[in-house]
Amino acid sequence: MATGLRERKKQQTRELIAETARGLFTDRGFERVSVAEIAREADVSEKTVFNYFPTKEDLVYWRLESFEDELLQTIRERAAGESVLDAFSRFVRRPRGMLGEYDPETQERLAALTRMIVESPSLLRREQQIFEGYAASLAALLAEETGAAPDDVEAWVAATALMGVHRRLVDFARVRIVAGARHPAIADAIRDQAERALALLENGLGGYAIKEP
Repeated sequence: MATGLRERKKQQTRELIAETARGLFTDRGFERVSVAEIAREADVSEKTVFNYFPTKEDLVYWRLESFEDELLQTIRERAAGESVLDAFSRFVRRPRGMLGEYDPETQERLAALTRMIVESPSLLRREQQIFEGYAASLAALLAEETGAAPDDVEAWVAATALMGVHRRLVDFARVRIVAGARHPAIADAIRDQAERALALLENGLGGYAIKEP
């Protein structure tokens, strides 16, 4: 019980720091806010901030931590006979972000966050590193499932192609969000682009990595 309470308090502190940082970042821009300012505003020490977030960029991307776990779980636990492409398609179509339920306040928060990210070269670089890490983890899983070597080219090509779809959908959405597009028009456009991209991959990856019973 005590351990659970400590963990809840740690999570509350983490969320407080992250939400404080988000507000400052969206108001003034990522590069214009220091970690010291975030710490003062959240009433914690700079050391505490870095204990929860190793880098300043992690204050923005911390919620992506669950993305990789969710992606790999979807692929790993797909049904026998289901291809990796079909499992990935289910994953990428799952309602989240701009594909989630329409809530004006949440949508505007996402729009503000989007504008802040696209204006920050350091955030875009960090994001690229994160998604490259996801592709590497997916490639390792596919290589293991298919009995291939860790550096197997097929596994890497498949993982890179799949993550490329997600990455391009993110970029596609951002351009339109910054231009003022909102739900439901943007959600419809993202779904249309996803269907077209996944159909394109189907021609080359549809029969790849079908899980054995």
